[in-house]
Amino acid sequence: MKKDNKKVIYWLLTGCVLIFTMVVIGGITRLTHSGLSISNYKLISGTLPPMNEAEWHEAFDLYKQYPEYQKLNNHFGLEDFKDIYFWEWLHRFIGRMIGLVFFIPFLYFIITKQLTSSTIKKSLILMALGAFQGFLGWYMVKSGLVDRPDVSHYRLAAHLTTAFLTFAYTFWVALDLMFPNKKDIDKRFRNLVRIGLAVLLLQIIYGAFVAGLDAGFIHNHWPLMNEGKLIHETVYTEQQPLYKNFIEGKSGVQFVHRTLAYIVVIFIIIIWYRAKQMVLTSMQHKVVNSLFILVGIQFLLGVLTLILQVPVWLGVLHQVGAFFLLAAMTFTLHRFSK
Repeated sequence: MKKDNKKVIYWLLTGCVLIFTMVVIGGITRLTHSGLSISNYKLISGTLPPMNEAEWHEAFDLYKQYPEYQKLNNHFGLEDFKDIYFWEWLHRFIGRMIGLVFFIPFLYFIITKQLTSSTIKKSLILMALGAFQGFLGWYMVKSGLVDRPDVSHYRLAAHLTTAFLTFAYTFWVALDLMFPNKKDIDKRFRNLVRIGLAVLLLQIIYGAFVAGLDAGFIHNHWPLMNEGKLIHETVYTEQQPLYKNFIEGKSGVQFVHRTLAYIVVIFIIIIWYRAKQMVLTSMQHKVVNSLFILVGIQFLLGVLTLILQVPVWLGVLHQVGAFFLLAAMTFTLHRFSK
């Protein structure tokens, strides 16, 4: 049987779709403030939600023991609790499904000898990333169960960024199998795309910081901040010492996220312009154009999310836009590498 065949590619792309779904549900979970509704973790028995009134009351009584209920949601009834519980349960359920979808077919492909040694090594890295992602999810939730009824924005950023990186690497491994032939490359252009990808990842991290600090609910104006200022004074006075404003201050973190948006757009315009001066394959032409279009859409979504004060549907669309932009950047790098 041929190794690294179409079934292997479909397996990897299915994993990409599930990770995408996981990120979308995670975004909804965050924006609906549902992430601390399940305060314990049961790998097997936690697969199913409460199945009767007695189990629902038991879950609700457990929720009442933690800061989110005591400090923010003590007005909640059981039906309110069920609403937030659903999103967190669904998020964890899809995480379990991803684990099964990666592990069971992997064993099958190993037993039937359908993977090359290179793909086996890459698949092991993927599963390690998936396991680490699950650990980070637990570690993130844990930070909101002690004193503050909110998770650490650092842990949220680590959790989200690892999900994006796991997707990007899964997609890259699939692309390796879809396009196995080596080709001559322009190393300077490849390095330009690499830098653009690094800047995009930094922007994704700061997007997570904005989400974790609820920094999207202030300075809801564009292109200027409050009071018609390019740099509002709270950007550098909210925290002490100065540097903390840009990693822990709401205004400072939002300012960095705004600024990085322009830098990402500039990088992608440069990539698009430079590519147009090169002799491109049909696939390279399409992927560079898609990158150009997607960054425009994502920039617009970011502006609308800000000025409309982060409605859930728009916040989710903005996160989806980041996901597609990362996919396009990963595809671009692959098509101008290897």
